[in-house]
Amino acid sequence: MPVLGIGGVFFRAADPKALSDWYDRRLGVGAGHDGSGTKTEGEWMWQVQAGPVVFAPFKADTDYWPAGKSFMLNLRVSGLDALLSSLRASGIDIETRAEWDAPETGRFARIHDPEGNPIELWEPPSGD
Repeated sequence: MPVLGIGGVFFRAADPKALSDWYDRRLGVGAGHDGSGTKTEGEWMWQVQAGPVVFAPFKADTDYWPAGKSFMLNLRVSGLDALLSSLRASGIDIETRAEWDAPETGRFARIHDPEGNPIELWEPPSGD
C-alpha cells in the first residue's frame, strides 16, 4: 500500500482566516487554486500540479530556517522572478543567496508569512 503523495499541510495559526487570505492573495495557495493563475470560487481544495516533492526531516538544531519555528514550507513555483517582483511590490521582505542556487537543484528564495512562518520558494531546474 504505497503512499501516493502529500494530502495536506495543516498548522496552527493565531488568525487562520487572515493567514489563509494572505496565502491566497500573495502566493495563489489554497482552496480553489489550480496552479494556472485562475481560481474557482467555492472549491474547497487546492489542485496542485504534479512534480517533485522533498520530504526531509532536519536535525533539531538546524540553522536552515529560524530556530523558533519547527517547520519551513517549501513551495514549488514557476516564474520565480515575476513572483518575487510581485511580492516586493506588496512590501514583503525577500532573502536570496547565490549559494542556494545550483543548476542541478534550481533557484530558491525565502519569505515569511504574516505570522513569521518561513516559506522557501523553489523553482526547479527547467525540465522538472
